[in-house]
Amino acid sequence: MPVNLQPPAAGTLLPINGVLLGTAEASIKKPNRKDLLVMQLTPQATVAGVFTQNRFCAAPVIVAREHLASGKGIRALVVNTGNANAGTGEQGLAAAHATCAEIANLLDCEAEQVLPFSTGVIMEALPLPQIIAGLPICVAGLREDNWLNAAHAIMTTDIIAKAVSRQTTLAGKTVTITGIAKGSGMIHPNMATMLGYIATDAAVAQPLLQQMVKHASDASFNCITVDGDTSTNDALMLIATGKSEAPVITDAQGAAFEKLQAAVTEVAILLAQAIVRDGEGATKFITIKVEGGKSVAECRQIAYAVARSPLVKTAFFASDPNLGRILAAIGYAGIDLDVQRLKLYLDDVLVAEHGGRAASYREEDGQRVMQQSDITVRVVLERGVASATVWTCDFSYDYVKINASYRS
Repeated sequence: MPVNLQPPAAGTLLPINGVLLGTAEASIKKPNRKDLLVMQLTPQATVAGVFTQNRFCAAPVIVAREHLASGKGIRALVVNTGNANAGTGEQGLAAAHATCAEIANLLDCEAEQVLPFSTGVIMEALPLPQIIAGLPICVAGLREDNWLNAAHAIMTTDIIAKAVSRQTTLAGKTVTITGIAKGSGMIHPNMATMLGYIATDAAVAQPLLQQMVKHASDASFNCITVDGDTSTNDALMLIATGKSEAPVITDAQGAAFEKLQAAVTEVAILLAQAIVRDGEGATKFITIKVEGGKSVAECRQIAYAVARSPLVKTAFFASDPNLGRILAAIGYAGIDLDVQRLKLYLDDVLVAEHGGRAASYREEDGQRVMQQSDITVRVVLERGVASATVWTCDFSYDYVKINASYRS
């Protein structure tokens, strides 16, 4: 089961004026499950996004980038699970374009105003007939208070749907932010490493919205890893409908921009952490903090060396304080460190200093922390003022089982 993560309740997910959501059971991979989502946007909405850096990116990523860059104004998003439409060549591109054309016909907009997204099995042809048949059902069910069903419709190996809402005030007016995400395996930064959709009723100029989504992804989805694999289909989209009574945000230096960016980033962090807590087979949620570095980049490099080490992750699964594995990962991170100055903590326990085991460290203290489901690893470099935080999980037997049987 996910690590200290509860399913979202429909009543906690706040509707966003200007966003309608509809789902369908299209039998894309399995029958009797929600696997198709349509999001219809008000004509005044602005949309921004970040996409996977994987060079073998999926057909819908290629098409979504093109449509977003067209400047025609996005009116709809369509998402299917069960099939990634990746590694499918020209046939995959044609299927993505056909999906956009069909939903454009149903919603009376242009195909270039639709963004397609897919997730699931790679290198299998998209079952276009099922999707085309399911789209009218999605459109017929469009409504504002449909965020929980939408979160379920984009899941793959996720055990729990991931969705969260927050509110803030801008110029004395209430602004709402609601987001959903999917992800459980094939999670590692190089953009967002999942599918995520965050919407707000604030009004934000598109260039500033792009700046905001980049900041949010860098602080959240680019700070998580489950297994070190970056997907072909990753995307994080941020939608601003402009339907609140707050004034339009046009200044990146203004207080309103900073306040909304903080709220959007909080939603993104909560969704990103939920992905790690629901990591395939995860039993531990691990926060890795690297402090006192020369730069954020070197702090992240060290944090990721620890976070993606199979030996470190299996030690956490076993609740075994075999903490020399963490020192080894720090050492091969590729940073020229003075190991005599480095300190390693496991929660409140000082594990290593002066290049070796701390004189005060006791095995039973390490064992106590390793038994917890939430654990913090803190690395203090004492070479600067930069810091970085990364979230990861352990490797369990179930991770192998889930991925070995993924296509069956």
